[in-house]
Parts: sequence; C-alpha cells; structure tokens
Amino acid sequence: MSKSLESKSFTNPDVLKEPDKTHSASVDLGVATATKLVLQSGWKWSECVKPLVGGHSCQAAHVGVVIQGSMTVAHDDGSEITVQAGDAYTFASGHDGWVNGDIEFIGYEVTVSAKNFGEWSTANT
Repeated sequence: MSKSLESKSFTNPDVLKEPDKTHSASVDLGVATATKLVLQSGWKWSECVKPLVGGHSCQAAHVGVVIQGSMTVAHDDGSEITVQAGDAYTFASGHDGWVNGDIEFIGYEVTVSAKNFGEWSTANT
C-alpha cells in the first residue's frame, strides 16, 4: 500500500479494547491513530474503565466527533459539558464521563502523532 494514502477498517482493528460496556477499535494510520468508540447505555468511565487503569480520573486527552447518542463529561476543575450527535469535541485530561439515556454512544476520535520538525534553517541568499 502507498505511504501517501492509507485506509484501514474498524472491523479489523490494530487494537481492540472491550472493558465493560465498551467497544474501542483503533487503527494505526502511521501519522495518526483513529478510534471508533461504541459505549453502551449505562457506561461511565469511573465504573467501566477506571478499575482497569486506576487513577482519580481519565488522564487521556480526546478529540472526536459524536455520531450517535449523548455523553456528559465532568472535568476535575469542576466544568462540565454534554456532547451529542453532530458535535465535535475536545476533552482535556482529568475527567470522568458517562453516556446519557438509553441510546448507545458512537464516536470517532483521532490522535495525531507528534511531528519532529528538526532544526530550522534559512535558505542561502
């Protein structure tokens, strides 16, 4: 496959995580990782994921888009946000989150690999 163009299916992910009420399928695209999240009604980070990873709150940052359902996220600083289908979102590290209502949450998240720009230089004149 070309290094310039790449496609992978979430039906055959590079990483699959399935804690309680969670289906997280990630594909490595080289310069980025894309994840499809399907969280069942009743999912809450502090109940479904925290027992596996520990800590007071989720320490991952997230950037994503909601396809279906609704989720509320409460940050350690006391702020709170609810996202729903059609919303794009960012959640800073240090939060808990839960699915609202009876409709499962489906979202996609993308993590871009860090770039190494190297040393800056100027063109010879």
